[in-house]
Amino acid sequence: MSTQRVLVVDDEPKIRMTVRGYLEADGIHVVEAADGPSALQSVTRDRPDLVVLDVMLPGLDGFQVLRRIREASQIPVIMLTARDEEVDRLIGFTTGSDDYVTKPFSPRELALRVRAILRRTDSRPEAAHEDDMLRFDGLTVDPETRTVLVGTDRTVELSALDFDLLFAMARAPGRVFTRRGLLTQVWGEDFFGDERVVDVHIRTLRRALGDEANAPRFVGTVRTIGYRFVGRPA
Repeated sequence: MSTQRVLVVDDEPKIRMTVRGYLEADGIHVVEAADGPSALQSVTRDRPDLVVLDVMLPGLDGFQVLRRIREASQIPVIMLTARDEEVDRLIGFTTGSDDYVTKPFSPRELALRVRAILRRTDSRPEAAHEDDMLRFDGLTVDPETRTVLVGTDRTVELSALDFDLLFAMARAPGRVFTRRGLLTQVWGEDFFGDERVVDVHIRTLRRALGDEANAPRFVGTVRTIGYRFVGRPA
């Protein structure tokens, strides 16, 4: 297996140096960028397996960078934010980030989150068979190309994590998943953080699919427990 590569984007050299040290101690190759435009250039040039992305950046802020990344890639992104406010988290997840860490943060915890996401993405099957494609009334989920088709002609762009969330539920239609169960399946056993992150991703997933919480075609809510996939097999 080739060495995994992580792009660390922050305008503070001390933070980049600290994060680099912890990640390199885990055998991860690290590349750095200090502003938004340089981050986008590095994503294209270095093709990292994951991006650690600060929100407050010169040139382009982290949310703008994330939107540009999502236009062409499902690469996992962990956001760094100095503002511990719900609106920042919602904006980040709506744009397609996979996780967030609030400054000041523990470099060891960040490294653990990076490793957890890299393990999850690295453990996906490299190939899938035609029989693995999931077909429902108005929805097709293809694990081989990691694409989602709503209706017959609308391809939906999902982040890597949102695709994994949809696929985990769609493989078991009708099964009730607790938030912790989804965290274990999608984020991994060593997830760090608030279980309500699942709710945020469900909202972004529904928005992408054009689904409604009060009249769901695909993702239903099981009150006080979690969620289940309610799509009808085609």
